[in-house]
Amino acid sequence: MGTVLSLAGGLGLTVLGLGSADQAVASFDAASWVWSRAQGEVARINGVTAKVDTRVDVPNARGHALEVSQTDRFVLLRDVNTGAIGSMDLTTLQEFWSNSSSPGLGVRVALDDDAAFVVDTVQGQVQQLDPRTLGPIGNPLRFPPGITGGVFDGKGKLWIAAPSEGTVTAIAPAALPSQGPGDSKGPAIVRSEAVAVQSHDLAVSTLEDGVAVLDRTTNDLFTIRGEAKPLKSPLPLTGPGTLATHTDGASVPVTVTDSRHVWVVGEQGVRTDFTVPGSGDELQPAVAWEGYFYVADSATGKVHVFDSGGKAQKDIDFKKPGGALELDVREGYLFINAPGSATARVVDNNHGVRTVDKYADDVLGSDPPQTPQQDPPPPPKPKKPVEAKPGAPRNVRAAAGNAEARVTWQAADSNHAAISKYVVEGAGRTFQVGADQRSLTVTGLTNGETYQFAVHAVNRKGDGPARTSNSVKPTAEVPDAPTAVTAEAKPDGTVVVTWPAANGQGLEIKRYTVTAVSEGGSAPIGDATGTSLTIANGQLEYGKQYAFTVVAVNERGAGSKTSPVSGSVVPYSKPAKPTNVDAATVAETAGAITVAWQAPADNGRAISKYVVKAGDKSTDVTNGTSTTLTGFGAGETVAVEVRAVNEAGEGDPGTATAKTVAPPQVTITGVDPAVDSAAVSFTVDQGGGTAGCSVASTGGTGSSGSCTKLSVTKLTAGTSYTFTVTAKNAAGSVTAKATKTTDYRYGIATCNNGENGETATYCDKDVSGRNGNEIFSITDQDNDKQVGWAEPGTRLQAYCKKTGKKVDAYIYNHNKVSTWWVQVNYSGKNYIPWAWLNLEGGDDLNDLATC
Repeated sequence: MGTVLSLAGGLGLTVLGLGSADQAVASFDAASWVWSRAQGEVARINGVTAKVDTRVDVPNARGHALEVSQTDRFVLLRDVNTGAIGSMDLTTLQEFWSNSSSPGLGVRVALDDDAAFVVDTVQGQVQQLDPRTLGPIGNPLRFPPGITGGVFDGKGKLWIAAPSEGTVTAIAPAALPSQGPGDSKGPAIVRSEAVAVQSHDLAVSTLEDGVAVLDRTTNDLFTIRGEAKPLKSPLPLTGPGTLATHTDGASVPVTVTDSRHVWVVGEQGVRTDFTVPGSGDELQPAVAWEGYFYVADSATGKVHVFDSGGKAQKDIDFKKPGGALELDVREGYLFINAPGSATARVVDNNHGVRTVDKYADDVLGSDPPQTPQQDPPPPPKPKKPVEAKPGAPRNVRAAAGNAEARVTWQAADSNHAAISKYVVEGAGRTFQVGADQRSLTVTGLTNGETYQFAVHAVNRKGDGPARTSNSVKPTAEVPDAPTAVTAEAKPDGTVVVTWPAANGQGLEIKRYTVTAVSEGGSAPIGDATGTSLTIANGQLEYGKQYAFTVVAVNERGAGSKTSPVSGSVVPYSKPAKPTNVDAATVAETAGAITVAWQAPADNGRAISKYVVKAGDKSTDVTNGTSTTLTGFGAGETVAVEVRAVNEAGEGDPGTATAKTVAPPQVTITGVDPAVDSAAVSFTVDQGGGTAGCSVASTGGTGSSGSCTKLSVTKLTAGTSYTFTVTAKNAAGSVTAKATKTTDYRYGIATCNNGENGETATYCDKDVSGRNGNEIFSITDQDNDKQVGWAEPGTRLQAYCKKTGKKVDAYIYNHNKVSTWWVQVNYSGKNYIPWAWLNLEGGDDLNDLATC
């Protein structure tokens, strides 16, 4: 894998303490390690506190699927995308990585106490490992290709089901070697039970002491507890059932995802059943916990909860789970992990639910992380189509053998209701075959007689039409089986299967039939007249392991035995198109945009990078699903393409457009002047950025802040000003100007009172000599220059101030003795002593400009 887990030596000091290994192990009780795909790390959740206490970086697995198996002492990891297997010994703080497993779905890791296993379900191989070193212990156990299971029960037995044989087997692990490799004899088979007819589909769930096996072809549930014989419980299922990998308690829930229904089976048969609300067929198998049942819905991110009687309780919601949820009963808690999101849940034995922040930055092994981009919610699902009976199987063929015939067919159209089984009729008998098997060897036939076989599919809507095979005559003259079958997955999604020509024993080989083997099943994939077959892109599932067997058929329609199984391959192709591509303006940076997207299906190979193109710029993103692009023009519209890259090359692009920040635009919409200030109103197009705004003038004090209205203060009355508004963002700054005159200031003409406070007789009438509030054309009481007088209380517009002859004012207790005169609007622009004019707004001469 090219990396090791970044567990520092401080882990033992900070988390485990300075005690013995036993103390270290004890500290891991009531905890579960969970995977966070976006962060590329495993985190240990303390069930008691519902907090993460340790995070461990697995950088080369970021964005991958990771399988986690754990005990109090060891954590076993398998990177599904690369096949790399890692082990953490929590007592010695050592880590080991191995590239021994094949990538893709089909290999499982299992761990119980200090027993570790790698189960290759496609090849049918079960190998015990030493979790301290990942070295093999003993020889592998061999089963027919296409097994299923590989999970420990509560007593430390590993259970394997072989659908081709209809059996389930218990394996006891060997003790860890004390002297090194070769010190152990290896694991042993301790029990094997026949629970179904050969070629039925089987599903397995381990129990506290034993196993439950569902025959998905006949809907019979077999439970094996302790040393007792298998107990059979027929079930009224409406479609193919599924089981959780492990069942807690005495009752086994069986989930039919197609109809969203759960049957709960006890020792006396079905004891209750219930329907899960909602629509769609993306339910995960119900998990039993402390008498309740938890059913996760991958499509909605909900975990539906039901009590022991099937009554619905409050759902557990994940807003953006980012894929399927993982439910694990461990150490007295139910842990629910969303690998694609930042949260998990812990459910205690009273069914209380607490939320866990997996990205908490106050734990060992982590720097303060940036919360990764969450996957957007999936688009609304289309309305479920109308279900109908299945179509007829395709390519129904028969090949004769020695007193037997092998019947093969390809899948029928399910017509939107999952196929539960196939029925084969011929030779006076009827056989039921699992939906994932699609081949049957009919024995006990008579050589030389002619046989024909009819095959039809069954779903919950009923039996579909039959299709009849070719006629065959069993014979002892059968060809040899092909040998040395090989398979190669090509980057275009095809798989090429090759083999050497079979020995026809004197008869011509007319064709070869190729069968694909996967976990839990096998099915014919095509025929070839030569010694190779190219399986078209799309016939096999990307990211899933397959192996192949070949049968030779001669000119008389006689078929050979099945060839040895090929090595496993994982079909792959270019990644799918990234979805929910979003490009957005970076408000704080000129010429920049951000691009984010949702990771697409990797189509069988890990995505190594994303190529983000915009114009003539190209950026490789190897970490995460977002980036920032720079270097564009101001206000430029940028078209973006995002392509995922894997071993097969670049996939189709997801696209989006965004506009970089443009310089702002300012429009002054009005200036509202006062005597000594002005309010400037304006609008700003911020150009996609965040603008800062200010206003200034040729005099006075400006301001900044709002981008709608700002004021200039400390202006002079009756003065023309040019106001300049400036708006600035990351792309630049612009200005707009407007000119306006401030309002004139006014004063109230106030006549002198007498020395002793009496009113002067001349204040309110025109008399010879002196008048009150006399107005002159100059700043002096020169009678020849008097232009008139103003009655007391007259409101006069004031222009400016000017020095002149000193004038007293008794009414102000001589406080306005001054040489200042005010130019006012009286018969033109003339002057009145400030001593006789009370300026509005505080009578402050500083509010007037100097003439």
